[in-house]
Amino acid sequence: MISTSLQPLETPSPAFICPFDQACSYLDAAARELKLDQGLLEILSRPRKVVTVSIPVKRDSGEIQVLAGHRVQHCDVLGPYKGGIRYHPAVTLREVSALAMLMTWKCALLGIPYGGAKGGIAIDPKSYSVGELERITRRYTSELIDNIGPSVDIPAPDMGTSAREMAWMMDTYSVNVGHAVPGVVTGKPLSIGGSRGREMATGRGTMIIVREALAELGQSLEGTRVAIQGFGNVGNAAALLLHQAGAIVVAVSSSAGGVYSEVGLDIPALKAYAAKNRGSVVGFPQALTISNDELLTLPCDVLIPAALENQILEDNVDRVQAKIVAEAANGPVTLEASQALEARGVTVLPDILTNAGGVVVSYLEWVQGLSYLFWDEERVNREMENLMVQAYKQVIHHAKKRQMSLRLAAYTLGVGRVAQALLDRGLYP
Repeated sequence: MISTSLQPLETPSPAFICPFDQACSYLDAAARELKLDQGLLEILSRPRKVVTVSIPVKRDSGEIQVLAGHRVQHCDVLGPYKGGIRYHPAVTLREVSALAMLMTWKCALLGIPYGGAKGGIAIDPKSYSVGELERITRRYTSELIDNIGPSVDIPAPDMGTSAREMAWMMDTYSVNVGHAVPGVVTGKPLSIGGSRGREMATGRGTMIIVREALAELGQSLEGTRVAIQGFGNVGNAAALLLHQAGAIVVAVSSSAGGVYSEVGLDIPALKAYAAKNRGSVVGFPQALTISNDELLTLPCDVLIPAALENQILEDNVDRVQAKIVAEAANGPVTLEASQALEARGVTVLPDILTNAGGVVVSYLEWVQGLSYLFWDEERVNREMENLMVQAYKQVIHHAKKRQMSLRLAAYTLGVGRVAQALLDRGLYP
């Protein structure tokens, strides 16, 4: 039996906020502020290359399934493309196009010599065996072999993927070129050139930005009440680091639902519980069960959406009670909702700053791999923190100077640096 998941792009429902349209709206806002030439804006608004490949895979049952794999390369004016690979049922070409564009601005904002890319396959990895996932990953990599490389495009883990998939990608690429190429991906296991600190990097970066934002308000992490939507790699790490820093994590959630405790959750115990329950936190003792939607509107000081995009919308933004919303996911707050929060005096920490810790440590892993000189975790964390704090201070300074939101300040800085590089390099031919 042969089945296929290759489907035409569907028109989204009216209630759905298209990630690509939202990414373009951020670009337009920054372009107006920067007074960019229309031709330059046209270049920045379109990905340089879009690759869609067919991935035939034999399931363990003997069934042959044909999947669609995407890789979008947005802009490489500052350096090779960089971006994650996600395995999730909601993956679409428009989604990865949006995320590739956001990665371009993120790298520029952090001062990292990369351009933006993103890739993915529309599958639920929980529905596939380890052997099936390996066959999918290796075929996907082989189909992209001419479009990736340590000086061309460097994939990394994202939603639904991990160091395991990066090891398979590195091995497939290396076998095809005839020698080991550790720099082709980041987020690898330590045994084959991965970096210490990478697994916790995005969560650590989120904690750092929240800490800096609280300090700006004359507060500290100690005693701050935090709610975190999403308990995957990012939310899990952020929860633990915030807990260790003295914050009171009152609620977390996974895809199946969340848990809440007025006095704060025991995060190490919750991590152990989730590890035994396929990542779910539902049913954790000494905590109330809540929904993901309820978590977003809990009374707290800091709300960290660390799951999917489009979580805080116009229809629920009025019920958000947090004083700070830190976007650890990509695009969890729509532009309209963000503006509504800002009008109420809520600090919204934009995604291209808040969740940049992962790409920072990916960059540090790439540097270590190219030099074949590896650092201890303390140095990795120190280098990452320096870049994150520097970027935060630049965004705060720019926002105050130009009397604009932190989001617009971050995008203006990122887009402006890419636009200037395009002007300096000129247009070929």
